[in-house]
Amino acid sequence: MASSSPDPAPGSSIAGRFDAVRRQIVDACRGAGRGPDEVVLTAVTKTQPAEALAAAIAAGQRVFGENRVQEAQTHWAGLRDRIPDLELRLIGPLQTNKAADAVALFDVIETLDRPKLADALAAAGEKAGRAVRVLVQVNTGAEPQKAGVLPEEADALVRYGRDRGLAVEGLMCIPPADEAAGPHFALLRKIARRNGLEVLSMGMSGDYGTAIRFGATHVRVGSALFGERNRSETPSME
Repeated sequence: MASSSPDPAPGSSIAGRFDAVRRQIVDACRGAGRGPDEVVLTAVTKTQPAEALAAAIAAGQRVFGENRVQEAQTHWAGLRDRIPDLELRLIGPLQTNKAADAVALFDVIETLDRPKLADALAAAGEKAGRAVRVLVQVNTGAEPQKAGVLPEEADALVRYGRDRGLAVEGLMCIPPADEAAGPHFALLRKIARRNGLEVLSMGMSGDYGTAIRFGATHVRVGSALFGERNRSETPSME
């Protein structure tokens, strides 16, 4: 199977990068015996300028992931009405005091990781008159510096979210950078199956091919589409 991290020539256009990643997703799906329409590409636009977003939209991309509510408001507030099929997914940690803002802007919150946040999202959803779509973030490596519920506590949080009226659609994870990703993807799939969840957001620029083999339905790709960011930044979820 081709590598999950295409390396376009220097100066390649964003459209060319999207084309390369999409081809590799199709190849990975074919290798896993899956249809290409079974995997959604989420383009991670953290820190990207307006022209990069415009290029991605022009390339046909409609599903985007953002790490921070405030930055996402700056990026997308003026575009939502003009692009009716746009889907925004929050893939970064969420503070409870930002829950209402997140519900107002995002179609899906991928980072539910504690009951208090479930309460805040449910309250915001009640005020908005809709069930909030969420994924439960699982800290599969039990890393203290990362958000996410521990694997052994994931079932309880899924139940809690459902009981609070949230539309719990699936799970998300970010494997440890220094470990093979496959076992973490397998663990997430196992948790999802026993909870009757179909959505698995897993796999980033360096390992989305592996994630697809383990059943990913959404892959979060940033640097392979937009180029490398300044590595002094806080690591994100792409």
